[in-house]
Amino acid sequence: MSMMHAPQLGKAPSTAHVMRWVIAATLPGLAVMTLYFGLGILSNVLIAALWAVAAEALVLRLRHRPIWPTLNDSSALLTGVLLGASLPPASPWWLIGVGVIAAVVVAKQLYGGLGHNPFNPAMVGYALLLVSFPTHMTLWAPPQSLWPDSLWPQIMGTLTTSALDGLSGATPLDAFKHKGEAVMASEFWASSPLPEGTLSAWRNIALAWLAGGMVLIVKRLISWHIPVAMLGSIMLLSALHYASDTSHFASPLFHLLTGATLFGAFFIATDPVSAATSRQGKLLYGAGIGVLVIL
Repeated sequence: MSMMHAPQLGKAPSTAHVMRWVIAATLPGLAVMTLYFGLGILSNVLIAALWAVAAEALVLRLRHRPIWPTLNDSSALLTGVLLGASLPPASPWWLIGVGVIAAVVVAKQLYGGLGHNPFNPAMVGYALLLVSFPTHMTLWAPPQSLWPDSLWPQIMGTLTTSALDGLSGATPLDAFKHKGEAVMASEFWASSPLPEGTLSAWRNIALAWLAGGMVLIVKRLISWHIPVAMLGSIMLLSALHYASDTSHFASPLFHLLTGATLFGAFFIATDPVSAATSRQGKLLYGAGIGVLVIL
């Protein structure tokens, strides 16, 4: 008589395993951004990661909590990577530090650490910087070859518009948004303020983030519900707007491929702590984010 054992549940991946895979999944996006925007992208991520680890270690020491086991989960490192990737290339070191401290100390440790934060720490830091330093947050150079000349101003904390040859809004989507209601889409494209190659650069960056996001789904580190619901609602609402007036609204694909939409859908909205957990909740949560993005 043969006996069969009930199937055993697989062991859930550790926090460190998940965080490190998410960091690995950002590599395609970071690589393509570096290709177009230069070494300032990598320096952003490196500086933000150092700030994040240092800030987490300091707070843990002040709280009399074990330092290495917490740092070893790589959550602070991931926060630094996500925030660094969100900032304009070669942002001043002090600007990155302010954002990271807000993310790690205020948005994470102040609430009790990983698992207790109600908001995505990296985006709390980003929001603070956007409100407090709007000029620095729009210092995006147009896509071009590597420009290491900007790294010295970053180290000195003095990067300004004079440090770059040409500047544009953060993304083509941002430029289109601020074109003004009186300007028709055809007029915007005819006299586009965007340097040549900007649209193709941001499209390739978006596709790189998509590739990283698909890795996370295939590895079952995130579920498809939030990204699909978010992107679906963005596509639907932008399609309705575009169908109602093509002269003033951008197409759905323009919304997906010329900004940080795919980065947000796969790497920000899927934060395991602050996001919804049930399937229905994830769908509603993702769709709600998409609605807010369009609004």
